[in-house]
Amino acid sequence: MRISGITIPNKRVPYALTALYGIGMPLAHKICAQAKIDETKKADTLSAEEENEIRRVIEHIKIEGDLKREVSGNIKRLKDIGSHRGSRHSKHMPVRGQRTKTNSRTVRGNVRKTMTSGRRKVEKT
Repeated sequence: MRISGITIPNKRVPYALTALYGIGMPLAHKICAQAKIDETKKADTLSAEEENEIRRVIEHIKIEGDLKREVSGNIKRLKDIGSHRGSRHSKHMPVRGQRTKTNSRTVRGNVRKTMTSGRRKVEKT
C-alpha cells in the first residue's frame, strides 16, 4: 500500500501509518477511528475500499512535503525577523532553553571535545 508516495510497511494499521511524516500514534488511532478500520488488521490485509477510506481521511491532514515546507518556512521566518529562537536555529544550538554545557549533543552533532596530551602522534612510514 502506498500513500502520498510512501510505501506503508506491513504492520498493524496504526503502526504502519506512523511511517508517514506528520502522523504519530495518537493521530493514527484517530484516522483508524474515522475510517472505521479495525486497528488489529495488518496493512497488507486491507481491502481496496478500506485503503481508499484511509486516503480520504489523510487528504485533509497536512503530511510529508507540505508539513516539512511549513516547518522550514516557520524556521526561516524566525531567522528573518531576528528572534532569539531564529538565531539559535541558525547556530545549530538548542532552541527551547536547554543547557549547553552538557547534554546538547543531538543538536550539535554529537561532538565530543575532550582534553588530550597536546602531542600529535607521529605517523610511522
